Amino acid sequence: MVKENIEDRISKVKPVEKELTTISFFSGALGLDIGLEKEGFNIVLACEFDKACRNTITLNKPNMGLIGDIRNYSAEDIIKYSGLTDKHEVDVIVGGPPCQAFSTAGKRLGFSDSRGNVFLKYLEVIEEISPMYFVIENVRGLMSSVLQIDEKDELMEQIPPSILNEKGSSLYYVIKRMENAGYNINFDLYNSANFGTPQIRERVVIIGTKSAEKVNRLTPTHTEKGEFDLPKWKTLKDAFKSLKNIEKHEFITYSDKRAKLYENLKSGQNWRNLPIELQMEALGGAFYLGGGKTGFMRRLDWNRPSPTVVTNPAMPATDLCHPTEIRPLSVEEYKVIQEFPLDWKFAGNPTDKYKQIGNAVPVGLGRAIGRAIKNHMGGNYTETYPNFKQSRYLGTKYSEFLKKMESINLTKSVVGLFD
Repeated sequence: MVKENIEDRISKVKPVEKELTTISFFSGALGLDIGLEKEGFNIVLACEFDKACRNTITLNKPNMGLIGDIRNYSAEDIIKYSGLTDKHEVDVIVGGPPCQAFSTAGKRLGFSDSRGNVFLKYLEVIEEISPMYFVIENVRGLMSSVLQIDEKDELMEQIPPSILNEKGSSLYYVIKRMENAGYNINFDLYNSANFGTPQIRERVVIIGTKSAEKVNRLTPTHTEKGEFDLPKWKTLKDAFKSLKNIEKHEFITYSDKRAKLYENLKSGQNWRNLPIELQMEALGGAFYLGGGKTGFMRRLDWNRPSPTVVTNPAMPATDLCHPTEIRPLSVEEYKVIQEFPLDWKFAGNPTDKYKQIGNAVPVGLGRAIGRAIKNHMGGNYTETYPNFKQSRYLGTKYSEFLKKMESINLTKSVVGLFD
């Protein structure tokens, strides 16, 4: 059940010696926060306006401060609801602003989207409170989004027009704005499977610090094939071992027609493994469209990490069917794939729960972020695996991305000389 009105509340969480006082924005169901807490971060305030998420936060962390839409609060309000007396008590600000404005699946309106404007408000809050560290988590689309802001600011006037109109200019703007605010920036595109999460999920993580030394890129704990003498990726079979004592699972169901089609598929197979006439039946009009259609009609593989868990496991283009049973993944299976504790309570009906879990940051990725910051605080400025490739894409590291963006400006400037 979701209560319609969970009121804002002032934090009752007390500062803890040797733990980092942290404020969380776009907190969702607290996946990132759980990971950070495991690494010694003290989360005093959550900022979340979604009703189901606010209920979930209240069920699990009733003493944590809670506010709603970030746009409705000043820096002073935020400090008050954090149960603090001064902004200098804040060590870390973390958050994953709504990603739909930058998602490769959406219209990609960037900062001109209302959700993108929430992103800008988040940057403003960081600037005003000015903690020692901040974290921004977002989708890969941020790296290729073209900057669109309704009202130009002073920084936009300083960025060369040749860069402003290019893919990646949204991220470039974020970097330059935070550097102008006194932060030393580092980022990459990270695959959660490399940090012990039984899921292939790629996200941009930006970490800023007031220190003269950057925070290192996240240190992997696992690799796909055991490279660097690290353990191999955790599989779906590994994840589901913790569910052996769960007697009843909560899940939505397939239609009879769809369930019948799944009878023809084994673990790790998808629509391409069906006879051609059943392929056409399974995909309908999508059969004739281009693209790989890799998310259609797929049974998950016991011996691989899960694909990215989405907000609904039974959507036609992003199906997440159990490896052997004829049903979508259950809420309980979603929980362990995202590494939520088994006793973590989610408010709402199954659809509400899938959405909250699917939107969350995997706990393992949260822990990796926490370790990177704590190591930096301890004076560890040397990257453990400097040659480790964090994702399957090229040019995702801070240095590579900046070089690419600024080479665009240089190239166009040279071309302009001969026009």
